Amino acid sequence: MSTDSPTAAVLAGLAGTRVWQEVFYRNLHQHPELSHHEQHTAAAVAGRLRDCGYQVHEQVGGTGVVAILRNGAGSTVLLRADMDALPVAEQTGLPYASTVTSTDQGGDEVPVMHACGHDVHVTCLLGAAALLAAAPTQWTGTVIAVFQPAEELGDGARRMVDDNLAALVGHVDVALAQHVLPFPAGQVATRPGPVLSAADSMRITVYGRGAHGSMPQASVDPVVLAAMIVIRLQTVVSREVAPTEPAVLTVGSIRAGTKSNVIDDHAVLQLNIRTYSEQTRAAILDAVRRIVTAECHASGSPKEPDFELFDRYPPTDNDPATTNRIRAAFDTFFGDRAHDLPLQSASEDFSDLPNALNAPYSYWGIGGIDPDTYHAAQATGRIAQDIPTNHSPNFAPVLQPTLDTGTQALITAALAWLTPAPTAQRAHTAAP
Repeated sequence: MSTDSPTAAVLAGLAGTRVWQEVFYRNLHQHPELSHHEQHTAAAVAGRLRDCGYQVHEQVGGTGVVAILRNGAGSTVLLRADMDALPVAEQTGLPYASTVTSTDQGGDEVPVMHACGHDVHVTCLLGAAALLAAAPTQWTGTVIAVFQPAEELGDGARRMVDDNLAALVGHVDVALAQHVLPFPAGQVATRPGPVLSAADSMRITVYGRGAHGSMPQASVDPVVLAAMIVIRLQTVVSREVAPTEPAVLTVGSIRAGTKSNVIDDHAVLQLNIRTYSEQTRAAILDAVRRIVTAECHASGSPKEPDFELFDRYPPTDNDPATTNRIRAAFDTFFGDRAHDLPLQSASEDFSDLPNALNAPYSYWGIGGIDPDTYHAAQATGRIAQDIPTNHSPNFAPVLQPTLDTGTQALITAALAWLTPAPTAQRAHTAAP
């Protein structure tokens, strides 16, 4: 990368930004907040963005923050970070580990931890926003920094959209986001097309007829019915989805009865479905309903089954042209640290934002694992055993080069759209 490029000029301030970013990150990691409870996080974010000269809107979709910096004519680039933490008890042993507990949506007291790296996302976007604001002569256009609540519940982005996000931000040319993942820190990875799965959780209640356990002939046994449904559901992916189309269907929970000699009158199953296209998503959901209904009829159920969909996430399907443009910028800046991102089975609600704004988007990964630790595990074939993944109580991205890389990636990607300021203007401004 040329040392006199706009990217290099904007990132020239990274050494100074790094100092407060690391302090901010440690504090945020130590004080996580659950979904829709991100008040302190949002206030800290809003305050720093105001200090940088952004027009800041708070409480968008609940606790969301939208910050806008207009810097002349040019493209409008939306950069997004998620803010919420998880009900996980931290086991990292870090000096800034979380000991926070909070009340969850069900009213239970739970431990809270930034076990998914959203503290990294917030800190990197704050740093990128600050650096762009500090170098207005290097680019023109508009930067929109979106700090989103409740990604872990899958409804934070939709709540921001429903709270008139489109009217607030206006036309958006491109939307960009990133996620820290369990591969070597210092690396970035992109993927055009499908990258994260859609997710659908389904709660199914099937009905039987209760009876004494010694008189099963008087019952319609919901336990047997549920067991047959589980077996038949295993054929959906294996026999109704093409082998070249990735999909996962998991029955994660079955609940029926309370006593060994009592046949209950209903059973509840909970499913999780992951797909990468709306066509496959619809086909699997239809197949589940068809199979469950048919098994209920076959068992003589006295009542039709109930189906409830919840915790739904859209697929993340990166626009190829947008992603290729970012990859070219990453190749120039990061060199051999830019890689291809494998298809991920996790899910995100980021795409609800650009889909509602009719903007192309791209979502990439940055590494967060100490490179020596990762390569040692790789050499012994123990990555799965020795490298904590997101949502693990041991997930702890190394501060550096993770924060630097995430900040650099956001700026490099944004500047692929933001118009470079005229060379004469930049040279004049840079002169002592």
